Amino acid sequence: MATGAHAPVILWFRRDLRLSDHAALVACLRTNRPIVPAYILDDTDREAWQRGSAGRWWLHHSLAALDAELRRRNSRLILRRGRWSEALPALVRETGAAEVHAGRLYDPASREEDALVTERLGVPIFGHRTCLLAEPWSVRTKQGEPFTVFTPFARASLAAGPPAPPVEAPSHLPAPTEWPGSDELAAWQLPTARPDCGRGLREAWTPGEAGAHRRLGAFLDRVLDHYATQRERLDRQGTSMLSPHLHWGEVSAATVWHAAVAATGNRGGGLEEFQRGLLWREFSAHLLWHRPEMTHAPLRPAFAHFPWREDDAALHAWQQGLTGYPIVDAAMRQLRQMGWIHNRTRMIVASFLTKHLLLHWQAGARWFRDTLVDTDLANNVASWQWAAGCGTDAVPYFRIFNPVRQGEHFDPDGAYVRAYVPELAGLPADVIHRPWEATAAQLAEAGVRLGETYPQRIVDHVEARERALDAFAAISQAEA
Repeated sequence: MATGAHAPVILWFRRDLRLSDHAALVACLRTNRPIVPAYILDDTDREAWQRGSAGRWWLHHSLAALDAELRRRNSRLILRRGRWSEALPALVRETGAAEVHAGRLYDPASREEDALVTERLGVPIFGHRTCLLAEPWSVRTKQGEPFTVFTPFARASLAAGPPAPPVEAPSHLPAPTEWPGSDELAAWQLPTARPDCGRGLREAWTPGEAGAHRRLGAFLDRVLDHYATQRERLDRQGTSMLSPHLHWGEVSAATVWHAAVAATGNRGGGLEEFQRGLLWREFSAHLLWHRPEMTHAPLRPAFAHFPWREDDAALHAWQQGLTGYPIVDAAMRQLRQMGWIHNRTRMIVASFLTKHLLLHWQAGARWFRDTLVDTDLANNVASWQWAAGCGTDAVPYFRIFNPVRQGEHFDPDGAYVRAYVPELAGLPADVIHRPWEATAAQLAEAGVRLGETYPQRIVDHVEARERALDAFAAISQAEA
């Protein structure tokens, strides 16, 4: 155990698994002390900290990549498992660390556990902003209140000015004279993704900081110029697909922001729309900070009495992509295969679950948490509440997406459906989103037998819409 001037500092990695533009790492370097990088896996039963199977797969590979980057810099990643409030003080005692630096987390469970960490640590701990462009409490209305609507929040965020320029990764980290013990990453057995999606995850993603920067570079080179016009198309690569890298902190939001500005000359090319996407992530964190109950309770109080249904068969059909609506089924199958779907399809499938099926938004949020590689708690619950109509910014809250029209508009030739619902691949574009209207000859030629090779619709759109509107009418009366 080192003491005095030779006592190390602990760099506690959390959801900021990178070395560039990392405020806590910069602070550690400024101490001129040896640095002990550490990651603590808290996989206890507290809901906000549990990782779904896709997220656990990502975390395993991201930690391996981070350790490799540290070793290139004369360092390494120390792995510990257990409650943060127990494992971190133990590591401080073992190393004789003088202080701890960490990125801040903003969800309710992390805030509660952080208070215990501070109480039990015995040395100073310094929090740094490593996950967001701005602290969630820093953006306020002119009256000093939190925002509840996205557009004015985005406007105020932009008016505050751009984030500070990103800081490059150091070439070397000072190492302690003696390293503490570390768990073996393989012993954690994190990559427990279901067999049906493991291969898809490997083919689609490269977790880690290097993979994040390659993804960012590809987006800037080939996609950003067309982002404003192509971002909603499901049959084209029109989005950045940076969300998992941002969620795990393999690239900072400020790095992405400044790279996009530089690539467009701060104008045109979809820059404003792309920045709004980054700011929705900020807005979700803002909501969660000020309304921590949103993880389990509707932000619109009247929805506490909404007549949600319980239907395990319908939920299973939605989860497996067997609803009989091709655009919904394509999205849900893509989700199972690669742990990610486009924001447009997230809205489509969320609307279908909560409004066509009247199943609770929390059931959808739980499924997304298990299957998405970018399952950010704040973004997940804020987006599900928005889709369900019970969020603060859900206007109009009674909007019900027509899955057929959504498919025809955003996948006009049916290429997206053909990619993920191959049993419909032979149908012509004018009926692929409504196979129940195909002629017998069209179905026969495509080899489609409704109810056998592809399911019948589990609910009729017109009937489901009327049922949902009746339920919303009751909510409207309760709020009157």
